[in-house]
Amino acid sequence: MWMLLLVVLVLAAVNVVNNRLAPGLYVPVCVATAALLLLIARLAGLTARDLGLGRDSVRRGLRWGLILVAAVVTVYLAGLAVPFTRDVFEDRRAAGLTSGELMYHALVRVPLGTVVLEEIAFRGVLWAMVERRWGHLWATTISSFLFGLWHVLPARGLTRANAAAEAVFGTGPAGVALSVVTAVAGTAIAGVLLCELRRRSGSLIPPIALHCAVNSTGYVLAWTAGRWWGSS
Repeated sequence: MWMLLLVVLVLAAVNVVNNRLAPGLYVPVCVATAALLLLIARLAGLTARDLGLGRDSVRRGLRWGLILVAAVVTVYLAGLAVPFTRDVFEDRRAAGLTSGELMYHALVRVPLGTVVLEEIAFRGVLWAMVERRWGHLWATTISSFLFGLWHVLPARGLTRANAAAEAVFGTGPAGVALSVVTAVAGTAIAGVLLCELRRRSGSLIPPIALHCAVNSTGYVLAWTAGRWWGSS
């Protein structure tokens, strides 16, 4: 039990470091934290298979992953092509990036920082620790709840960065609070989906692939929307 609490404390500390104390060190902090969590999992007696990293599940995980990536790209392109949903992609954080910065975010920051840490932490180590003790329903519930809370700090700037969020919630204190609650609830629900992918496939590859496709493709298309339609 104390190993599980240690994982939660490590994640809470890293969340503050990444969002408040040293955001410029985001990628190395995430990679180092992912390695630390894997070490804690090993000390807790979890195997690679327990964490969704077993060799026997790689082929199945890759098949799931390719299908999920293709689905995300298809849905995103359809959403970008329709004027009614295009505002969702107009994110000032992505629109202000240079092409080099865009490639860094899409190919380095998202996969090696965000996705590696969050999937190892929430669908790997946390899920496996809780599942071993209380079963997969509690594993999914606790992991997804904590995944939602993980997004409280980054969600505070959502209404300033995203045109659709600003239009819905406004930029006042009440709107910011509501946008944070909505973001936390939305990411918790996304966490349930990612946990189910991990459980049904027996592999971390499908949630990693889906998570990376959603975030990295989102950056690219938000940048594209800012360049093509941002001034209209």
